[in-house]
Amino acid sequence: MIAVYDERYKEEVIKLILYVQNVEAGVGISIEEQPDILDIQSNYINEGGNFWIALNDDKEVVGSIGLQKKTDDIAILKKFFVYKDYRGKELGTGKKLYEALFDFAKNQGFSTVILDTPSQATRSHSFYKKVGFKKITKENLPIKYDYPDRDSFIFLLEL
Repeated sequence: MIAVYDERYKEEVIKLILYVQNVEAGVGISIEEQPDILDIQSNYINEGGNFWIALNDDKEVVGSIGLQKKTDDIAILKKFFVYKDYRGKELGTGKKLYEALFDFAKNQGFSTVILDTPSQATRSHSFYKKVGFKKITKENLPIKYDYPDRDSFIFLLEL
């Protein structure tokens, strides 16, 4: 089930993000490098974006995705994570999270969604390309924003 973020899931969301980033992917990003996840309401929802979670049958967080509004036209896809056991076409957890974000972005009138992703996260690169994102250089970013650079790739989607 996909739901809009609720504060009662804060610890589960933080646990998911840190686990997938650092244990599964071995990227090594500390919570201090991503303070936005400590206050999702302020950093995503109150600013005109949104944040969604995927819940399993036991109502435990198994996935997340966020959209941060940067300008009236541009938003940033962030914190797209799904536990390994909930990935894949059979379950469609990532696809459902992405569809919630995509529908929201279109309805809010965003024209561009950008994202950064570690270069070694090749599985996610395939997903982004499949749904229409194009890889761009950092110099071609339409806006500047902070992200923990781990030899990151930048992707852009025009809606």
